[in-house]
Amino acid sequence: MTALQKLYEGKAKILYATADPTILLACYKDDATAFNAQKRGTIAGKGRINCTMSEHLFRKLEAAGVPTHFVDCPAPNEMHVRALTIVPLEVIVRNFAAGSLCKQTGIALGTPLDPPLIEFCYKNDEFGDPLVTEGRIYAMKLATPAQVREITELTQRINEILRDFFQQCDIILVDFKIEFGIDSGGRIVLGDEISPDTCRLWDAKETDPIARVLDKDRFRQDLGNVEGAYQRVLEKVLAN
Repeated sequence: MTALQKLYEGKAKILYATADPTILLACYKDDATAFNAQKRGTIAGKGRINCTMSEHLFRKLEAAGVPTHFVDCPAPNEMHVRALTIVPLEVIVRNFAAGSLCKQTGIALGTPLDPPLIEFCYKNDEFGDPLVTEGRIYAMKLATPAQVREITELTQRINEILRDFFQQCDIILVDFKIEFGIDSGGRIVLGDEISPDTCRLWDAKETDPIARVLDKDRFRQDLGNVEGAYQRVLEKVLAN
């Protein structure tokens, strides 16, 4: 399928139309942003790494019965995806306390969360992607109660699959962000990507609090060796 008109450019990807109106082409970029795009930079090879890792994990989720927008990858940094009507919510899953949860609550970094905490944010850069309650979701008509229930159930299943998989890779899945959409058949489908950009990942065999970080926090916090950490995650993922 040949890419046609550019439909959208975000912080991490560009979406193009194809000859099939139900299929889009997502081109993963090397651009890096943090703190709602207040910090910008480039991570060499990020587009290839994130696309390849997302493909691998989407395939695993599909095999486990989780519907995703993945179709195929015509190039290392390109993915054909099903066109979705995006549900304007970012779903955050927290297995361990980190990031904003620690800052906003005082819970110590690394505290296990059992059961895992699932949170919703309004996907809107203008408002800074704020945390929202279910009541606000319904008041803003972002999703119906039935959709929220289905998204929550899918999210719990996705977390179980990913947490177990990363454990096999000797990686701790601290937390992650996912997004959902509605396909042409009316199904709730997992979209976006699963990568070191959207997951907080720690090396399970590393005790040093800086060396263990294998995700975008290396960019956010100026920890260095961002490219090396991303590549290391990809190698571990592809080996399992």
